[in-house]
Amino acid sequence: MRSVVILGSTGSIGENALKVAEALPDAVRVVGLATRAKVSRVIDQALQFGVQVVAVEDRAAAAEAAALARPHGIQVWAGAEGVAALAGLAAADTVLCALVGLAGLQPVLTALEAGKDVALATKEVLVSAGELVMRRRAEAGVSLLPVDSEHSALFQCLQSPAFSPACVRTRAGEPAAEARVARLVLTASGGPFAARHGIDFERVTPEQALDHPRWTMGRKVTIDSATMMNKGLEIMEAQWLFNVPAERIGVAVHPESIVHSLVTFVDGTQLAQLSVPDMRFPI
Repeated sequence: MRSVVILGSTGSIGENALKVAEALPDAVRVVGLATRAKVSRVIDQALQFGVQVVAVEDRAAAAEAAALARPHGIQVWAGAEGVAALAGLAAADTVLCALVGLAGLQPVLTALEAGKDVALATKEVLVSAGELVMRRRAEAGVSLLPVDSEHSALFQCLQSPAFSPACVRTRAGEPAAEARVARLVLTASGGPFAARHGIDFERVTPEQALDHPRWTMGRKVTIDSATMMNKGLEIMEAQWLFNVPAERIGVAVHPESIVHSLVTFVDGTQLAQLSVPDMRFPI
């Protein structure tokens, strides 16, 4: 059984992770939860899953959370340092990082230093500090598991029995039979504007950009998807995860979002991972 801390439990990834934990009670035990400021929701989650420790990044919100948590014997750790400390919780063996942006960097480093496996949904962690994070992972001898749907798809393809076990390493970030991989292909839905022609982008509203046709995500990731900035970040993330240079990583627009990524081998064959769009699968 995995004992999991979920950082960003009140966001889209975190809520889906809790659905997975609820569906797999014999395989997953939630031991810690963190949010930026959604106090009532994180306390409700803690009560539902029997969690005794939560962290709240916003200090004013943390004080409110402490008042709500006190009658239930739930500890509340405040501030960014509280979130980072939760990532090193002794009771956990795995930390799922679904925080927004650079808020995830220090908690990930703390988790690695504490010998935890890290499930990473925060691509900015590797974009900003990929060399440091991958070095710390190697030193700790733990796993860094991608949760982004595209990178999880690549990871699964590279773990396929179709790949000779002698050629594949079991941890992301180690060479995955580089000599046999010709290209990694990330798919992109194209966001809400993929199939629309003649758009005056000077007049696009935030509401239009947030109306994603396939995925339900946080606001930042949804906007990054609409602008395609997300794919630039994902290419940088994939470089670090799979030790493949950017010139061998491509993007294919696939509005149906059924094929999540592909691996092309030097003999021209391909492996792909397919599913309906549902973040519970990569989690």
